[in-house]
Amino acid sequence: MLVSVPATSANLGPGFDTLGLAINLRNEVRIKPARFLSVSVKGEGVNNPKIRKNTMFLNIFTEHYKRLSGGKNPNFRFEFINRIPISRGLGSSSAVIVSAITAAFAVTKTEFNKRKILNLALNYEPHPDNITPAVMGGFNVACIHENRVYSKKHRLPSYLKAVLTIPNKTISTNKSRNILPNTYHKSEVVYSLSRAAYMTALFMTESWEQLKIAARDKIHQDRRMAMMPELYRVQKIAMENGALMSTLSGSGSTFFTLCYEDDAKNIAQKIQSQFRDFRVIICDLDNYGIYVKS
Repeated sequence: MLVSVPATSANLGPGFDTLGLAINLRNEVRIKPARFLSVSVKGEGVNNPKIRKNTMFLNIFTEHYKRLSGGKNPNFRFEFINRIPISRGLGSSSAVIVSAITAAFAVTKTEFNKRKILNLALNYEPHPDNITPAVMGGFNVACIHENRVYSKKHRLPSYLKAVLTIPNKTISTNKSRNILPNTYHKSEVVYSLSRAAYMTALFMTESWEQLKIAARDKIHQDRRMAMMPELYRVQKIAMENGALMSTLSGSGSTFFTLCYEDDAKNIAQKIQSQFRDFRVIICDLDNYGIYVKS
């Protein structure tokens, strides 16, 4: 059995903890019956002892597997193929959470749907902007009401591409949260709220040319980018070379650029020429979210 989950880019500028989309850069886990539990890892994090053990996945999987199987021990071999960069703002933690829950339902042959997986994932990740596109695919606007995620999805056209600029260092999620103020000026809130609403309308109607206006933010993005000032230059290069929008991915350090397919290669080359120590990759967007193959 194989469980596959996409990378995500959250916030998208003004949509703090609300907007996100899925990127076709996938983590996979192959699950096989075994006499005892074992793990192997390929790809991202292979040299990280913590990632090699995949304790987050195993803990969440075991919790749900025992509940669904009546207390049985999970004797399986897990083979992880990790493609989502770790601690780079591309939803690697959300991918672990939703794939672990989905895997537990799949191997116990328990009926489930994506909405159920999404709401169970909320117990481990209280911000729906990453877990929602990881489960659902596409562009998503999400909110939480009475401990449930309510969301709407729009499929993304194949003529759009993501250019991901992945720096050679991380921005700590905790630090990027703590750097944000406890209070904001009303003008800052209105500025970002209006653009998040406008961005949602633009995605839903596929009106891409105005995204450059909608992607601006005064809640979190500039404060976080200041921790890695070179990201301002990444954004400037992208926008000067045809990007539709270019925003900090999640809490960083990756920078997400949305563009037409015809502009993707040029944007990637221009950024790479200025930042040779960074990874710059072109990806398709994803409309499927998490899926299982038997």
